[in-house]
Amino acid sequence: MTGDTVHWWQTRWFVALMVLVSIIPLLKPDIPPLVDLPGHMGRYRVQLEIGQVPWLGDWYDFNWSLIGNLGVDLLIIPLAPVFGLELAVKLIVIAIPALTVLGLLWIAREVHGRIPPTALFALPLAYSFPFQFGFVNFALSMALALNAFALWLRLARLGRLRLRAILFVPLSCLVWLCHTFGWGVLGVLAFSAEMIRQHDLMTERRGDATLWERIRRGHWIAAWCKAGLHCLPLALPMVLMIVWRSGDHVTGQTGDWFNWRAKFGWVTMVLKDRWQTFDIASIALLLVILAKGLRSPTIGYSRNLALSALFLLAVFIALPRIVFGSAYADMRLVPFMIAVAVIALRPRPGLSVRGATMLAVLGCAFFLVRIGAGTVSYWMFDQRYDRELKALEHVPIGARLITFVGETCGNKWLMTRVEHFPALALERRLAYSNDQWSMAGAQLLTAKYLPAGRFAHDPSQIVTSIQCPREWWRPINRALARFPRNAFDYVWLVAPPAYDPKFNQGLVEVWRDGTSVLYRIDHTKPGVFVSDAEIHPKIIWRAPF
Repeated sequence: MTGDTVHWWQTRWFVALMVLVSIIPLLKPDIPPLVDLPGHMGRYRVQLEIGQVPWLGDWYDFNWSLIGNLGVDLLIIPLAPVFGLELAVKLIVIAIPALTVLGLLWIAREVHGRIPPTALFALPLAYSFPFQFGFVNFALSMALALNAFALWLRLARLGRLRLRAILFVPLSCLVWLCHTFGWGVLGVLAFSAEMIRQHDLMTERRGDATLWERIRRGHWIAAWCKAGLHCLPLALPMVLMIVWRSGDHVTGQTGDWFNWRAKFGWVTMVLKDRWQTFDIASIALLLVILAKGLRSPTIGYSRNLALSALFLLAVFIALPRIVFGSAYADMRLVPFMIAVAVIALRPRPGLSVRGATMLAVLGCAFFLVRIGAGTVSYWMFDQRYDRELKALEHVPIGARLITFVGETCGNKWLMTRVEHFPALALERRLAYSNDQWSMAGAQLLTAKYLPAGRFAHDPSQIVTSIQCPREWWRPINRALARFPRNAFDYVWLVAPPAYDPKFNQGLVEVWRDGTSVLYRIDHTKPGVFVSDAEIHPKIIWRAPF
């Protein structure tokens, strides 16, 4: 790994090519088809326009505050005036998988001396489930954290410890500001790597010893303490975290600890996109490779990254599903835990050049196949986006729009990616969007449109055919019967489930494409009111993750 021969997968041109390949799925779609991203885009529009558009201030409160969740929110401020909001968001999102691929390969290079062929198998994790879900601030923070960790390793290798301490005070704050999770993972990675480095330094000074002798002499305890001291430059965001999360305005509970069924599900969903068998087979391949590294005579684990992966595994086990009201906390960590474990693998001395080349070819092929499938999947999502968004051509600027998006109980593998379509009406037409997250302290925006009542914010936009257990989603008949018509001028139904047509009374059809339809509310005609007894859909079982 450190010899004079540099193989094709270890060259700079190959790294640059892999970075470029990683952005291919995102080139065609105008709006990256990530589940939550349209909702964030609506918030960005309010952020940029609330001072110039008076009715936005009637509907939403937007207050800047120092929170660990501002990555894209800050970047669009300089980029949107130059490129326009949608293109600016697209460019930022494109940068996320590119930085993720670069960070993984850079870490592998710093730890192993050369990029091992097995590291290529980790690259498809740039399009992991958290990214597909549209957690863009989180994903950007993690991409930055990976590259920051690579820099941390490089400066240690070069002996530039004082420079590292100086640089990582602002860098850690930058990663935290983007998203708290990235800063936490950076701390775990840096601590584990520094612990190994300190242990190795002590071993060099004191000579070889058995594992028991090292424990008896306190090598690991001393390494633990010294690693903590070296990681102090990363600690400043802890003060920011305490200030942020100690205020009375912060809402949201932390709970659902040790939900093993959900945790197992997150592992199977790491590469979840469109085709279930293909996606599960892909993660199964990665798990087989990780298992092979435990017993194979040709590949093994680096102690440095293996310890990092074990630390991340411990964090994953300890993390609850919900942290401060934010769901999927533990799920977000899984792909990066697996990615670090994969890049920890490296050839043993017994692996031939031909064997290493074959591993590189297979890893590269795996990445290209996943990228190809992702490109097709995103093209299909983009086609649907184009069809559905034609409805907005008939929505007036500033319309009081309520939107209902069809969903099903249970957890279908294929997510429709239209769950937050209402926010695109806010982003493109400055119309009201009832899908915005409204949790003080977690986002900069909160909904305050009182006439909308319980239909003011997320998840009021989601409707189902029946009542789903453990969900706030309404059956569509109930939603159409109960939403306050006087508070809105238009109703947009996006792929709704079947419903009783009597609820169309007082609604004038403006546009239709299949089951998706846009109605104008005729306020001269009353809607249909029905009692709760008449709306009593049955409940079906739904998995808890």
